[in-house]
Amino acid sequence: MPTSSASTTDSAKPSASGGVQSLERAFDLLERMADAGGEVGLSELSASSGLPLPTIHRLMRTLVACGYVRQQPNRRYALGPRLIRLGESASRLLGTWARPYLARLVEETGETANMALLDGDEIVYVAQVPSKHSMRMFTEVGRRVLPHSTGVGKALLANVPDDEVRALLSRTGMQAATEKTITTPDGFLAALEDVRRLGYAIDDNEQEIGVRCLAVSVPDSPTAAAISISGPAGRVTEAATDKIVPVLQQVAAELSAALASSGA
Repeated sequence: MPTSSASTTDSAKPSASGGVQSLERAFDLLERMADAGGEVGLSELSASSGLPLPTIHRLMRTLVACGYVRQQPNRRYALGPRLIRLGESASRLLGTWARPYLARLVEETGETANMALLDGDEIVYVAQVPSKHSMRMFTEVGRRVLPHSTGVGKALLANVPDDEVRALLSRTGMQAATEKTITTPDGFLAALEDVRRLGYAIDDNEQEIGVRCLAVSVPDSPTAAAISISGPAGRVTEAATDKIVPVLQQVAAELSAALASSGA
């Protein structure tokens, strides 16, 4: 009498972490596509991931069918439009989840606190807790700005290789928001070197006259994120900076640890 045997397909095969291997591989491919600028060929994915071409082709077919990847006329693959809705929802939730940390910044510094992400070539503000002062700064959640004139932009791009920063600046241009805005790539790269040396970024009247902003990146964030405080230049002075920066750095570290523990 023949005996029955169970076979485990690749789609159901457990991974070393206890998850489903094909899901882990699919998400890994999506992240590799994002790291490569959003469009890649199968051979590039195979080289970077170490997976065989047939496996990648099968996974990509599934992602295309679901709308998370689309195949270009040149046969390369690009991130698909269905990811936009997921990203926007995740950004809103991340901003909401970070609000207690921003509230602590407001309590300890007295100034408006913000959280921003690097989305493509732009900075997008995803959360804000306003200062209790009658004179305070306000940035609409969802607002998009170019990174070269903002503290959060400098904090985020300080972690990016110089050649990639130059490429970004060539795409966006460096329009002056005020007479203090940095408008040359060399000047901006010098400012990023200062950020790396000091451990924080400054927007000194560069986005708006009379406003100063101090910002730090969130270490090891699952997506490039930064937090900042902004206020009138008369309050966010050099003396105040010495007191505010350690608070920013501590809150950023705590937010990073919370994101890691939550699996975000």
